[in-house]
Amino acid sequence: MEKSLWIRCNKCGKIQYKQDIIDNFYVCPACNFHYRLTALQRANYLLDKNSWKIIDEEIQPVDPLKFKDSKTYKQRLEESQNKTSLTEAVINITGTIDGIPVIMSIMDFSFIGGSMGSVVGERITRAIERAGKEKKPLIIISCSGGARMQEGILSLMQLAKTSAALSRLDKLKIPYISVLCDPTTGGVTASFAMLGDINIAEPYALIGFAGPRVIEQTIKEKLPKNFQRAEFLLQHGLLDDVVPRKNLREYLIKALRLLLNKPK
Repeated sequence: MEKSLWIRCNKCGKIQYKQDIIDNFYVCPACNFHYRLTALQRANYLLDKNSWKIIDEEIQPVDPLKFKDSKTYKQRLEESQNKTSLTEAVINITGTIDGIPVIMSIMDFSFIGGSMGSVVGERITRAIERAGKEKKPLIIISCSGGARMQEGILSLMQLAKTSAALSRLDKLKIPYISVLCDPTTGGVTASFAMLGDINIAEPYALIGFAGPRVIEQTIKEKLPKNFQRAEFLLQHGLLDDVVPRKNLREYLIKALRLLLNKPK
């Protein structure tokens, strides 16, 4: 979000005082547009204060293919790390929500579009395996453009890897809640993001595999209004709920207590 005192909403175009948007959980008071949050902002909002810590930071990205487009992959990694103060596009966390121990993975779109390379896939897989080992519910918050092209087939392998890990978690009867934010697309949608026991999304989040323009060019037809938006997916049975950001923490608490059979 811009550093100025005033900001124009990306959806309704209304110019508003930035602090009003921040005080409203980074949601436009006029039209309910949900601005993107960083992974750390989401952690601070959802988890109990002073209850959580970041784990699995020892797993660091490399450049196995020596990829280069307008910049080298190594340069892109360094720029994103400096810009976001993160080491990769996802952070793993162990903490509590309303006293309930959880394992959480949170993706950050500001790090190379939240794309999933080998390290993102490995960190998410480790979070899944830790949830199984420690018998703690898993929450993954997705915000991603999909698989990372700079790692080629290695990034695509993460779809199968994370999905297989979730299959093992399911056999252990450990709850998994998937939260889809704007955008959740490509290989992330095609793998762990849509495999939750409960799949929920923030309002008007873009969710899909290929983009709308690619689909229209392929099928030679005009897509329905708001196609691939969270509300459209809910209407057509691809989501369990659409939850406004200000209600998300309370929603997760209720869902966890229901899944764990732990009334307050």
